Amino acid sequence: MEEDLVEIRRKKMENWEEAFGNRFPIKFEITEPISSIFSQYNLKPKEFFEENRIEVKTAGRLISFRKMGKLTFSHITEAQGKIQILFEKNTVGEDLYEKLSLLDIGDILGVEGYLLKTRTGELSIAVRRYVPLSKCLKPLPEKWHGLTDVEQRFRQRYLDLIINPESKERFIKRIKMVEAIRKFMKKRDYLEVETPMLQPIAGGAAARPFMTHHNALNIDLFLRIAPELYLKRLVVGGFNKVFEINRNFRNEGVDSRHNPEFTMMEFYEAYSSMEDLINLTEEMLSFISKELYNADEITFLEEKISFTPPFKRIDLLEEAKKVLLEKGIQEQEWESPERMNKLIQQFGLSKEKARTPMRFLVDVFDTFVAPKLIQPTFVLGFPLEVSPLSRKKDEKTVYRFELYMAGMEIANGFSELNDPDDQRERFINQAREKSMGDAEAMTYDEDYCTALDYGLPPTAGEGIGIDRLAMIFTNTDSIRDVLFFPLLKPQKAE
Repeated sequence: MEEDLVEIRRKKMENWEEAFGNRFPIKFEITEPISSIFSQYNLKPKEFFEENRIEVKTAGRLISFRKMGKLTFSHITEAQGKIQILFEKNTVGEDLYEKLSLLDIGDILGVEGYLLKTRTGELSIAVRRYVPLSKCLKPLPEKWHGLTDVEQRFRQRYLDLIINPESKERFIKRIKMVEAIRKFMKKRDYLEVETPMLQPIAGGAAARPFMTHHNALNIDLFLRIAPELYLKRLVVGGFNKVFEINRNFRNEGVDSRHNPEFTMMEFYEAYSSMEDLINLTEEMLSFISKELYNADEITFLEEKISFTPPFKRIDLLEEAKKVLLEKGIQEQEWESPERMNKLIQQFGLSKEKARTPMRFLVDVFDTFVAPKLIQPTFVLGFPLEVSPLSRKKDEKTVYRFELYMAGMEIANGFSELNDPDDQRERFINQAREKSMGDAEAMTYDEDYCTALDYGLPPTAGEGIGIDRLAMIFTNTDSIRDVLFFPLLKPQKAE
């Protein structure tokens, strides 16, 4: 029973005060973390350690414990490293050696000693002194079975990180991916900025927001759905190249590709066009791939994905019409409201999303074309009515692109609308849509239009979903596996 094991561990911890002088030491001075020790010395030959006494002092979690008479083999681990530690009775002293019985798998341990290589060539620390730093009161899941319950892994991420090395490696890879993005942007003279999370108007994207209330000012506020309108205000103010990597919040469903709280990078460049950002995005993804894997091609699930520019380009409306023709639907047959409603039902589309002919084509594309876009593909030719912040190309379409790969939308960018009168008109149209029941339509933002009155230079902007990009670069098929703490329904209290 786990309760009995916990009780045994508690009794051991009660003896720590007498045995080691402290149950919860306030500090342990380490000379180097485990990962640094390993990276510096793992490739050194055995003879190096016989000729050089390398003293170390480090700490980690005890994850193995094998006693063999006067010698005990163990391993300690941290976020980016693991190392073997050897307790030899003659080295550590008889008293401390006997007190090893007060330790358990999972305890946090500080050790000091010197490095050596065992007969099998494993880098190890010969321990002269150790200090228990924190007791693991609950037994860890069995080593060979790990933490296999998926929901428990999400709810107890700390346990997942202790038990499953692949989880730890996945999150380290995500961290390095974000570092690579920042490195890439700063090399191109982009300034990293921060914009408000709490906004009086939820703008910059079509999404249902979360609402909150500020007591002191007695005003309702929204958790931001996008930083776009604030970043473009900065471009008006003369910050010509800006980017932000931060959280967005959208009151939507939860599945393998959506979490209501997610990380987005948005960036804007004055005096540039959509084409410039398409080229920059190709360069960025190739750069990330080389930084993480030293290659332009990676594996995602069963597919090889290549980041060698140029990426494929397709037209949204043309592709949607092709699908309809293949299904025997003749040109513009869907423009009849009655026929369109029948097709919506026939294809299992969303009545809310496909409520006009242009939106119908977008929904056809999203349903039948997008999931098949495995290699990086830029989708162009977006309709004006679903792009309220993009510059017009003609009366029906705008200068906008989305990047798809692995069947997912990864990025959305466009040449920015900088005509304040046109923007006001589009906001009015969005307000009309909202009044007719579209919960995701944008709210009229006069302050943003006033900013445009002062002059937004020709500008291009883009947003990249960091979580989905992390899924691809870590070969993971669920967004929850690249979020430390994904949103879950609370468990009922016992």
